[in-house]
Formats: sequence, C-alpha cells, structure tokens
Amino acid sequence: MTMSTQRPKIVSQTFGDPADQAILLIMGAMASMQWWPEDFCRQLAGRGRFVIRYDNRDTGLSTKYAPGAPPYAFEDMVDDAVRVLDDHDVAEAHVAGMSMGGIIAQNVALKYPERVSALTVISSSPLGVDTSGLPGMTEAYGKHAAEGGDVDWADRTQVLAYMAKDARALASTLHPFDAEQARALIEADYERSGGLASAANHFALKGGGPKRSIRDIAVPLLVIHGTSDPIFPVEHGAALANVVPVARLVEIEGGGHELHPDDWRQIIDAIAMHG
Repeated sequence: MTMSTQRPKIVSQTFGDPADQAILLIMGAMASMQWWPEDFCRQLAGRGRFVIRYDNRDTGLSTKYAPGAPPYAFEDMVDDAVRVLDDHDVAEAHVAGMSMGGIIAQNVALKYPERVSALTVISSSPLGVDTSGLPGMTEAYGKHAAEGGDVDWADRTQVLAYMAKDARALASTLHPFDAEQARALIEADYERSGGLASAANHFALKGGGPKRSIRDIAVPLLVIHGTSDPIFPVEHGAALANVVPVARLVEIEGGGHELHPDDWRQIIDAIAMHG
C-alpha cells in the first residue's frame, strides 16, 4: 500500500530515435536526471538506443514536497519509473539504475516484469539478499556522510560546499578529479532544482525493504561496479551478480560511486552489448 494520494509531475527527457530499443535511466538519492550527463546519454543513444532520463520526485523539475515529511513511500518511486515509460508510450525497456536508482530498478524488474527486457545495476547492492557479511561503506566516507547531518539544506553555501566534498569523496581513485567540473554540475543542479532541501526527503522514506528478492528476476542482469566504491564496496556488485542466474559483472578499475567520463566508454559498451 502506498502513501501517495496524487500522482506527481515527473519530468523526463529523451535522446535518440523512439523506434530504437528504449533504455530507462534511474538515478540515485537526491539526484536529478542531470547526474546522467547529457553527453553520456547522447553517446548511449548513438549506440542505437532510445534513452530516457528523468527527475525523481523531490529533485530537478519534478514535484517537490515539504522537507522532512515526504507524503510518499519508496514504492511510489518504483511506480514513477513505469509511469515514465507510459509517458513515452514504451511498452518494454532496458532499465538501468545507479545507487538508490539501482534498488528502484531491481524493484521495477520484479514488480513489473512485463515492462523490463533487461536490467543494469550500477554502484548498488542486491535487493532482498542478506548483505550483513559484506563490507560496509568506508570509514572515511562514513565520517563524511555523518557531517551531512549538520548541513542546513536550506543554506545554499553550506549545501554546495558539502556536495563538492561529497563529489570528491565519491570519485575514482584511478582518474584525476575535476573539481571545477564537479562544482559546475552541482551548482547547475542546485539552481535548476531550486535548492536541494526537498531532495533530502529520500533519506526519510519508508519502505524499500526486502519485500522482494532479486533472486527471482526473470531477465538478464548486468552489474557495473567500481572497485573503489566507498558506499557500496565492489563485493556488493559481486554478490548481486552471484545470486542471479543470468548475470554479468563488469568491474570499473579504480571506479568510485560516480560516472567518471574516462569510464564512459567501458560503461556504455557494456550496456549496449547487454540489451
């Protein structure tokens, strides 16, 4: 049972030819569609895909709710993804999610199997599987995350400073970190969204627990995971791939919890080959 009483406005954008196979991109907590960079989407579309990205509720230009008390549950975000497919008259799509978006994507594949032709999960963790024996987030990132509790999410200066630190903490350990580019993306997302205070609602959501198990998935799974991910260490990606009958794990050497431009070719190649 969901808590939402009225369908929100979910803003989406497409790239490529609608006649091509559709791929729905779902981003993670607090993140609008802009965290699937436009150039990334265009390159994926260039591989013969009709690419759809969208703003999760409480991000970007989609419906926002008062900070601190979201009147919806995690399940509603699962349903949002399928409604985006409906908005574009897409009957079946390759669904790809990153981080919390990866949990949403797994739920979509299990709740709406007839709408999903293939599943890709990036930088996430297996749904409905005991992960207590897997390593947790790194000590350094845990300390940084705890500092988020002291941020006034209504204060632009504090938010931008914290998010800039977050981008660095999530970055690849192999490729150079472009602080200027990261700051530009964060500022653009902040301005377009009108602030990020409502986006923090994602951390207060009820539901999203293991009512379903990814063991029951009926479509091929691609897992993409950085070997230096500080939130979900790569063992989470390996565990996900191990419990699904038809699955492939692609490890991004030195990859953090991000889509680093230097890794786009490997990521896009893997997705394009998958489905």
